[in-house]
Amino acid sequence: MMNYFSLIWKPILEIAILWVFFYMLLAFIKGTRTVQVLKGLVLLAVVFLITQLFQLDAINWILTKLFAISIIGFLIIFQPELRRGLARIGQFGVFVKQEEIIDEIVDATISMSTKKIGAIIAVEREIGLKIFVESGVALDCKITSEMINSIFMPNTPLHDGGIIIEGDRIAAAGCLFPLTQDPKFESSFGTRHRAAVGLTEETDAIAIIVSEESGNISLAVGGRLTRNMDRETLVKVLRGLYKSGRRKKKGILTALNKLGERFAKKS
Repeated sequence: MMNYFSLIWKPILEIAILWVFFYMLLAFIKGTRTVQVLKGLVLLAVVFLITQLFQLDAINWILTKLFAISIIGFLIIFQPELRRGLARIGQFGVFVKQEEIIDEIVDATISMSTKKIGAIIAVEREIGLKIFVESGVALDCKITSEMINSIFMPNTPLHDGGIIIEGDRIAAAGCLFPLTQDPKFESSFGTRHRAAVGLTEETDAIAIIVSEESGNISLAVGGRLTRNMDRETLVKVLRGLYKSGRRKKKGILTALNKLGERFAKKS
């Protein structure tokens, strides 16, 4: 029995590592233009196999050269995405100062609520928001209350639309979100609330809304809207949502570590 486990634990561990790698890769590119490019590459690969099967030497030669050039083109075109991806890998599993992030978001929200400045703050969780980031203006800056207030200041170039927070950075501002199509949604709500609910219907993001008319603070998650939130309630809810997202993210690595330890002991 011991010899059996000593033979199989390494292949199982390798399969688990590859599964995690491909899962993280697909999660990272989901919702980005990279998906379309990968579909094109898969189509070219299928054509390449067909040309080899039917011995179409001329087309096969062209595709061979095209694949070699496409690798260089892929690195050039997607240089920003690759850079962000490597940065995320470097930060994976590192403790993010979530308390500071929440404090900055809440401080900015309360400040804008007092001044009746309309705003939408979207916080990315497990599902990527790259497609919505591309609809706005890329920032990639530190999260501070002052920065958020400056973005939503009336009559500034980026005050329309929403901001997207990825990890500990403001990824983009002036982003456009899909409006909810729920016929039961209250007609008294404006575009900001409809866009926030629409975003959370399609993704697992958190959306914080400040009403320009009343200054009331609302929070949307899972397609549901919670209104009239104060500082204490907002902090409590954000902490709970951040912790739940963090536990999900750590679950993969924890399971992988336990699997490796289990087979290592048996061997």
